[in-house]
Amino acid sequence: MRILIVEDETVASDNLVAMLAETDLSVEIAGITESIEQTVQWLQTNPAPDLIFMDIHLSDGEAFAIFDAIQMDMPIIFTTAYDEYALEAFKVNSIDYLLKPIKAEQLRRALDKFEKLTNADLLQYLSQMMHLAPASKYRDKLLIPVRDKLLPVSIEDVSCFYTTDKNTRVYLKDGKYHPYNRTLEQVIASLNPARFIRANKQFVIARNSVKNITVWFDSRLLVTLDVEVPERIYISKNKAAEFKSWMTKGSFRSNLES
Repeated sequence: MRILIVEDETVASDNLVAMLAETDLSVEIAGITESIEQTVQWLQTNPAPDLIFMDIHLSDGEAFAIFDAIQMDMPIIFTTAYDEYALEAFKVNSIDYLLKPIKAEQLRRALDKFEKLTNADLLQYLSQMMHLAPASKYRDKLLIPVRDKLLPVSIEDVSCFYTTDKNTRVYLKDGKYHPYNRTLEQVIASLNPARFIRANKQFVIARNSVKNITVWFDSRLLVTLDVEVPERIYISKNKAAEFKSWMTKGSFRSNLES
């Protein structure tokens, strides 16, 4: 049985590997991933595992975002250190739900449950997979460290996020900007895709901050925001149509990195 472990805590993944080895000698650890992005890449480039152990809370967001990025057609046993997700839906629709620290008897019970699934059970489980994810919860506020305090900022007041040399800033509609200790990958994963988009490698921009769009000579788009930013914001020729669709519909989710 080939198993993928999705877990961003090294100690937790090491413990799970050891427990699986003791519980079932037929288990083969096909891979260990630590984030949404890494998991999607792994699933796109490797044969599908028989089973996934997936922590709900990952370094770049909640694991349910993986379902938005890739078709999931393999069963999952969810794990978490928090019990706010211990809902009836998990008990009814999922193979199992394990609360950390995972105990050996709980692990054995989850594997037994998986091994007893018939093809019909598995098909039913997979059809219900998408219903397990709670309603999306996008950020509506940021807490920005400013000297020795935390500044609460409404997401409505954000014009863009900008990164250079691995440092990220958040630019506000009042023209001020502050350091923000997140990568753009982490930033975009937490924002409503109808309102924010990854414009290129340097910028995540707010839809309601776009002041005008100029078609550049090489079919790129030059985007001007309602605040002054350190460099021009270009949308590549290949991504221009996607960006215009997002601007007009407000519901197009995409990563527009050049």
